[in-house]
Amino acid sequence: MDIKHRLATLLLPVLSVAMVAPAMAQMAAGQRCAVQSGPQTAALVELYSSEGCSSCPPADQRLNALRKEAGAASLIVPLALHVTYWDQIGWTDPLAQTQFDARQAELLRHQPRHVAYTPQFFVGGTELRSWDTQLPAAIRRINATTAPVAIRLSATPGPGGKLLLEADASAPDAQTGGQLYVAISESAIVSKVLRGENRGATLHHDAAVRLWLGPVALAQGRAQLRREINLPASWRPEQLQVVAFVQRADSSAILQAVSTAQCTKGVL
Repeated sequence: MDIKHRLATLLLPVLSVAMVAPAMAQMAAGQRCAVQSGPQTAALVELYSSEGCSSCPPADQRLNALRKEAGAASLIVPLALHVTYWDQIGWTDPLAQTQFDARQAELLRHQPRHVAYTPQFFVGGTELRSWDTQLPAAIRRINATTAPVAIRLSATPGPGGKLLLEADASAPDAQTGGQLYVAISESAIVSKVLRGENRGATLHHDAAVRLWLGPVALAQGRAQLRREINLPASWRPEQLQVVAFVQRADSSAILQAVSTAQCTKGVL
């Protein structure tokens, strides 16, 4: 089948955002990465995918290619969230998490059609069914709007494989309602699928979400998230990026997003 339905949440290195610390783009290994969002709204692109889905590899490849396709002027924060409801078909996706199933379902509560499937794209919190032709235009529309919130994000490596994540969201209007999320993604993941619809295929994943934190509600226009985590040995620090975004309190609309992608190739 081409699309499987199941009923059932970086910026580019060339991104034009302000840096909190000077020369951060040349951050050496082991140094703190600190970034902040700019006045334009970055497009959060969420792809819901699965290694067990034969229709997903082209969508994975499209997400991976956004860095080159969008161009230097585009502001994009890509995330690939692997769902678990394909695991029963013959192949257990090592990147899948049940909380990503829940995230997909939560986004769909605010869409005209409440059907979860893979591959499924959301751009700025809105489902984009014609992603094969409409992704660039959707990204441009979002980038053309002024963001109502600002986000500061930092990742500080510590001893013993620890990583301190700090995210602050603020809105000039204290009445702005929203929820702050933070995620860690990993790129350049290679997976050999042994069973299921993609049996025998070698798949390549970028921006695959490893850790999902939040939400933290904005109170009087502000929200903060602090978390120290122990990085698993299987995660490659040089391929990790940290993402922060704010979603409206009463809809799936994304108010702003930012990532550590412009600091270096990874967060460490």
